Amino acid sequence: MLLNATFEPLTALPLRRAVVLVVCGKAEVVHGDPSGLLLHSATVTVPVPSVIRLNNYVRVPYRGMVPLTRAGLMHRDRYRCAYCGAKAETIDHVVPRSRGGQHTWENCVACCTKCNHRKADRLLSELGWTLRDRPQAPRGPYWRLLAQVNDADPEWRFYLGDAVA
Repeated sequence: MLLNATFEPLTALPLRRAVVLVVCGKAEVVHGDPSGLLLHSATVTVPVPSVIRLNNYVRVPYRGMVPLTRAGLMHRDRYRCAYCGAKAETIDHVVPRSRGGQHTWENCVACCTKCNHRKADRLLSELGWTLRDRPQAPRGPYWRLLAQVNDADPEWRFYLGDAVA
């Protein structure tokens, strides 16, 4: 994870990019990999970083609404089916698009394949089903970051606060 100079989380980045920032002197390692691995070159040894911090502050432009992505939706619903609670594999529109439903955070839920096929293009009232939770757009400054990451490193919890709960 990349932190701004003020310790504000900016993004998750690949290991290679993190190491380049550290070696070039643009960032410092805040937390190394929990296993204590080191990267060796001919002249430099660098700890494998888990969290790095930029040396200079970077102004972050205004972040508008969080875009609806498959990864973000699955993360919001904690990879559980909105109807039965099983492991979610697909995305379902609560009000089907064929019946005028929109592709929005409030109308899309994570769903298991079985429930998705049973529901098809019908409304919940036609089936007598209910949602376990009311779908809503995610809030908070770090949703863009979390939607890109499948499993956040435990070291990140301190910087992300309640967003990982």
